[in-house]
Amino acid sequence: MTVTTSSTTMHIGELADRTGLSLRTIRHYDEIGLLKPSGRTEGGFRLYTEPDLERLLLIRRMKPLGFALEEMVELLRIIDTRAAASDPDVERDADDGFRRYLEDARARREKLREQLAMADEFVDRLSRLE
Repeated sequence: MTVTTSSTTMHIGELADRTGLSLRTIRHYDEIGLLKPSGRTEGGFRLYTEPDLERLLLIRRMKPLGFALEEMVELLRIIDTRAAASDPDVERDADDGFRRYLEDARARREKLREQLAMADEFVDRLSRLE
């Protein structure tokens, strides 16, 4: 799909600047289907929208929690399914999957909080030895 550049689209460089991710990472996410551009210019350059930016920010937030790329793909599929579901059974399955990811993210966050507390304690102990 070719899209005309406008104020509602951005090139990959702007997307990289706004997310703090490298061009290489964004291109890799495109290659593996994690984040496809919403369109392309007539010259073939990738174009992204604000929803693409939000999706990429969500992906970026999953990385520190240790989610694998496959898990990211699955969660995004679940989110997309929830947004588009018209069948109650499909919606219920997507909601269940979403809740599992939310619970997992909370558990991973708690583990990081505990690790940070131990790191703070370590730094405090070292500081007292100065």
